[in-house]
Amino acid sequence: MAQTTFSGPVKSDNGFQMPSYTLATLPTATEGLVIYVSNASSGVGTIAFGNGTVFIDIKTGLQVA
Repeated sequence: MAQTTFSGPVKSDNGFQMPSYTLATLPTATEGLVIYVSNASSGVGTIAFGNGTVFIDIKTGLQVA
């Protein structure tokens, strides 16, 4: 996957698509990586970010589960 660095705000008229994973298929929790975890939060799904060690659920502030 290509990586691009931005120095200002990122805007889109078409939305954003982020990589989607399940709890069983999570990649390495690279710091700053933002993903969608389809079966986290009791099966509802959530957006999460890598902190360098684990993925953190943006709704709860806890490790995705």
